[in-house]
Amino acid sequence: MAAAALSREGGEDAFRRLFRFYRQRDVCDLRGVVDFSAPGGQVFRSQLSISSVSDQDAYRAGLQPVSQWKAYGLNGYPGFIFIPNPFLPGCQRHWVKQCLKLYPQKPNVCNLDLHMAPEKTTDLWGQSKEQLKRKGSSKREPRSLLEKLRWVTLGYHYNWDTKKYSANHHTPFPSDLAFLSEQVAAACGFRGFQAQAGILNYYHFDSSLGIHVDESELDHSRPLLSFSFGQSSIFLLGGRKREEAPTAMFMHSGDIMVMSGLSRLLYHAVPRVLPNPEGTALPSCLDQALPADLPAGSVIQHSSDEDWQVCAKYLQSSRINMTIRQVLAEGQKFPEESGTNGKGQAPSEDSHHEENSRGKRHKPNAV
Repeated sequence: MAAAALSREGGEDAFRRLFRFYRQRDVCDLRGVVDFSAPGGQVFRSQLSISSVSDQDAYRAGLQPVSQWKAYGLNGYPGFIFIPNPFLPGCQRHWVKQCLKLYPQKPNVCNLDLHMAPEKTTDLWGQSKEQLKRKGSSKREPRSLLEKLRWVTLGYHYNWDTKKYSANHHTPFPSDLAFLSEQVAAACGFRGFQAQAGILNYYHFDSSLGIHVDESELDHSRPLLSFSFGQSSIFLLGGRKREEAPTAMFMHSGDIMVMSGLSRLLYHAVPRVLPNPEGTALPSCLDQALPADLPAGSVIQHSSDEDWQVCAKYLQSSRINMTIRQVLAEGQKFPEESGTNGKGQAPSEDSHHEENSRGKRHKPNAV
């Protein structure tokens, strides 16, 4: 196959060659991309820690009982776990709404803060919802502020200049997202996981995420959790060196990836965002609304029809990804810093993504 042949060519490193191959808009040979909805080949079933998460806590997080999840690993990638959509019907809508309406709010940090006055970024949702609802299919229409959103950081805010976290730049981590992350981590054998930092990435069909390793967290013994919503993507998972050819896999709406152990520090990238394979404007898992009755103590909230209309319009050409990390081990502290203001700054609005229309390469950090 073309992808396999490319990975063996000389010159450019194997990871970059395959990234460029899948980045092409006219690539139709996707036979080499692992699809966990029809696993085979190097894919095997992974065991989960079913007793670590009660059915009640799973329901409260908007998840099916862990006994009903399917989990897979990949030969050659110890510690990598892929969980195809374990969310209860309607519950993905909550996380999409949070990522678009709540999490971009202050005191959290987003790419638009870099070149806009604070009062301009206090209510991205309010400034964008009417424009999004009216939006047609024309690419010539101006993008709303929400459509210009590229990343949001939560908890310990990543400093894009120093590639470090800091005790000086921290805001409260969202309690609902912390609860979801703790349940998923526990189900994968990581009880006591603390969600301390999050990077939310907002992709469009012309977006990609460059080749990188997530190594800024001080504690690498804790997993990195990745949640995807909306349109699909191709994810590349490589080795400790870029000369090692990566494995390509699909990520669909609701899918969760856990990178732990040896896979925690592997090169990875997202070369391409794809329309969902069902051929519909939105994947069918997003069609269902939440049931009227939610369990006591649920972190999931109902969305109004108006709010979901805005979210659905946004997702017709977009994908949202949440990556959650534990930065510090239990009792660990940040080293003393000098000569830094602790601010989580990035160099430009589009630096975190690559876009055909602008030809820019971003500074990578998150799945």
